[in-house]
Amino acid sequence: MTTSNLDISQFDHTPFYCEENVYMLCKKLGMIGMADAEGSDLFAVFISNEKKQVPLWHQKASKRADGIILWDYHVICIQKKKEGSSPPQVWDLDSSLPFPSHLDHYMSDSFRPSFQLFFDYQRFFRIVHAPLFLHSFASDRRHMKNSDGNWIPPPPAQDPIVADDGSLYNLDEYIRMNAADAVTEVKDDTISAVFTQKYGVLVRESQLEEFFSLLSG
Repeated sequence: MTTSNLDISQFDHTPFYCEENVYMLCKKLGMIGMADAEGSDLFAVFISNEKKQVPLWHQKASKRADGIILWDYHVICIQKKKEGSSPPQVWDLDSSLPFPSHLDHYMSDSFRPSFQLFFDYQRFFRIVHAPLFLHSFASDRRHMKNSDGNWIPPPPAQDPIVADDGSLYNLDEYIRMNAADAVTEVKDDTISAVFTQKYGVLVRESQLEEFFSLLSG
């Protein structure tokens, strides 16, 4: 199967549950042979900031013609194949852009780098290696209930995700982002850390493409 005949409807998608959508996406890509079976060429990338307000364009949930929306956080999957020289690809089930999109095209269309943002809206990226993500992530969806315990948006049909160590909820650890915690520069130890650190590495928007260009492949 190639990306040219890929049907996006074959992937599980529940609006407003992007973290679970990406979890299921990473598994499915490995199952259908579009990625390494263990997900070693995939990365879950969490996008947020300290204020929990990050703008993205071309999002299906937007009510505007340009697709802009202000998320508290968003999650995408980036694939960097080990063999060949193919560019990194972004898999975003919430985007109206091609599925998948080349990373450079996705960034220019979704993040509009020429659009000057106030500091409170600047985006940070937590890059987590998919095998670690699939073993360690957990969500009982508590963040999607109101004070009365009722669902705000309806949850996915599948059971809540439980981590291998029995954890029921750790989403907050993935979306907690402060400028002080971001790497100052992308170096070899940054690359090494993403393969060993449960919560990956935190980079700035200007460092995202550099990070994936330095991955061996």
